[in-house]
Amino acid sequence: MLTKEELPACPVATTVQLIGSKWKLLILRNLLARPWRFNELKKNLEGISQKVLTDSLRSLEEDGIVTRTVYPEVPPRVEYSLSELGDSMRPIINAMEQWGLGYQAKVQHRD
Repeated sequence: MLTKEELPACPVATTVQLIGSKWKLLILRNLLARPWRFNELKKNLEGISQKVLTDSLRSLEEDGIVTRTVYPEVPPRVEYSLSELGDSMRPIINAMEQWGLGYQAKVQHRD
């Protein structure tokens, strides 16, 4: 998690700093539905590199938004899910989805 000194003064900037990248938002979108395994996310998020996915998941985990669960199986199974804090972003992501749908409809009607 960010320290108090690392937090931007503006709360909107704080949110953008935590989830503002394209890939983090798409990861969160997926995790809103259910827990995902790394390779499932990699296949679903077309164009994401393994390094960017790894870095994004680590960052989201460090910030307390995502939980990483390792199951003691052979081979080991790892799942990523939203933490309670991450799930509290559900209304934000849903609002973004609704706005995007409205914008897409407006653009389609212009043609």
